[in-house]
Amino acid sequence: MKVTIIGSGYVGLVTGACLAEQGNNVFCLDLDPKKIEILNSGGVPIYEPGLKEMIERNRAAGRLQFSTDIAASVAHGDIQFIAVGTPPDEDGSADLQYVVAAARNIGRHATSPKVIVDKSTVPVGTADKVTAAITEELEKRQLSPDLCSVVSNPEFLKEGAAVEDFMRPDRIVIGTESSPAGLRAKEQMRKLYAPFNRNHERTYYMDVKSAELTKYAANAMLATRISFMNELANLADLVGADIEHVRQGIGSDSRIGFGFLYPGTGYGGSCFPKDVSALSKTAKEHGRELKILDAVEAVNELQKYTLVQKIEKRFGKDLKNMKFALWGLAFKPNTDDMREAPSRVIIAELVKRGAQVVAYDPVAMPEAQHALELDFKSNPEGLKQVSLSADPMAALDGADALVIVTEWKAFHTPDFDQLMQKLKRAIIFDGRNLYEPASMKELGIEYHGIGRHT
Repeated sequence: MKVTIIGSGYVGLVTGACLAEQGNNVFCLDLDPKKIEILNSGGVPIYEPGLKEMIERNRAAGRLQFSTDIAASVAHGDIQFIAVGTPPDEDGSADLQYVVAAARNIGRHATSPKVIVDKSTVPVGTADKVTAAITEELEKRQLSPDLCSVVSNPEFLKEGAAVEDFMRPDRIVIGTESSPAGLRAKEQMRKLYAPFNRNHERTYYMDVKSAELTKYAANAMLATRISFMNELANLADLVGADIEHVRQGIGSDSRIGFGFLYPGTGYGGSCFPKDVSALSKTAKEHGRELKILDAVEAVNELQKYTLVQKIEKRFGKDLKNMKFALWGLAFKPNTDDMREAPSRVIIAELVKRGAQVVAYDPVAMPEAQHALELDFKSNPEGLKQVSLSADPMAALDGADALVIVTEWKAFHTPDFDQLMQKLKRAIIFDGRNLYEPASMKELGIEYHGIGRHT
């Protein structure tokens, strides 16, 4: 099948590469010429395991192309995926300007029937806006609005495992209208996703608005579990309980399960923060408050300061002449995504208290440099207190303590003898509970986890 992907960012690239892998002829559009130049020269502008190899393989086979040509992109695909960014607006709502612009471009150039697929994470009612924008442009050209049909097909991709998630999905959600055009679109989507349903049917068909809400509901539920466990972990610290034992105790209940029950320094990234905020905003627009989600957001923001509070409790508020090694900058492992990363808050707070920070991340160093420059734009002197190390052990040299923020596998079993030799003091503040407190005590390491009673 001929498919166009509008937007060659995280979702667009993964969607385009994976659909090409299944034999489809995929045209990826982006209006950023630098991004297209990178892709056409064999590079990939984001880090995602397995994605670069898949792109190379399908470009070589002639099934995947990248361009800035809008007219060519509309002419190419019978199915047009809109996978552009929906950044949060100032009031927390999703900014749909890029989605609507993409829809208008389809309406301006379409000359044959098109199925338009909302792949971007969008609030309920977006399909109506997309339909209205396309219809307006088609009518200007005296073409029938029935030429195009809009479908909601939200993505459920975990950064760091997105290729695997797309190729072996646990569910595919497709929202269509019950009109004749909607039924034709449903059949087109059924054909497109047939290879992913060979073992068993994974597709859930529903109306468009239900599909739009499903995506937000899923992310809001997962964010809620994280904030709930962070609240319990903070309570465990106060009452002397061990949150790891609590996690095992409640996770073994089949009604609860173990997923997203790990306490830490709060969630970040491009999805949970903006999706929780956007869903809450949608509710307010309809005269209803989602009080649970407002609490989830509040808890998450506070949780990003938890490690700093533990450091303050140990060393005091004045951290001048102190140096901290920090392992992990990306908001989660297997990605270089620094959006809403807790590491940015922790670094800023340590610098504010006078400390020096030497940070390391296996993948996110270039993105981290850019993010830190933005964070310290109004305080260039503060940026001088932060440095990035090319080696995790080198970052420890002379540091008063190690602060762990991201749970990269490379951090799970370090050489603790070397670690203790490098550190000025054998102290670890572990924001991801990578180590057992009892084991650390045996090694002579002062250990501060999240809700881990020692």
